[in-house]
Amino acid sequence: MSKLSSNVLVLNQNYEPLSVCTVKRAVVMIFLGKAELIEKYDGDSIRSISWTLPVPSVVRLDLHVKVPPKRVMLSRKNVIKRDGHRCQYCGASHLPMTVDHVIPKIYGGKDTWENLVCACIKCNNIKGNQTLEQAGFKLLRRPRIPNHITFLQRFIGISDNRWKQYLFLD
Repeated sequence: MSKLSSNVLVLNQNYEPLSVCTVKRAVVMIFLGKAELIEKYDGDSIRSISWTLPVPSVVRLDLHVKVPPKRVMLSRKNVIKRDGHRCQYCGASHLPMTVDHVIPKIYGGKDTWENLVCACIKCNNIKGNQTLEQAGFKLLRRPRIPNHITFLQRFIGISDNRWKQYLFLD
């Protein structure tokens, strides 16, 4: 991967994580005066005839951008990602995974973040259309709505340890 296509964390003026862009895009924002360099990758620089810029890892926008609350779309893939590809009943992570309704649909369970969990096929088949109590199961972790910062970390990954303090992962 070229240096210009590496990931850069973009922060709002108040240091709130907004998104991830490429080094190329971040350099353009810095050059146009729309962002400032906050963290840089060690040792690398981008050079032109008239100036040298360290390769950015984190940039901060000069103006505050009002952003509506971000939602993570509810999907099978995203439920499995939220739960770390780990069965929420037995803890297995090496098996094929599916999604299970904690409260089955026949008992009024809905397709919501708070009612869907990642489950291995074995546990899902054992539980079937039963409640947790009926099946004798317990959840490893209560399901909840994920925030976009968590998904930023999981989908894109942490390209640089310098990002952690801005993503509240310290």
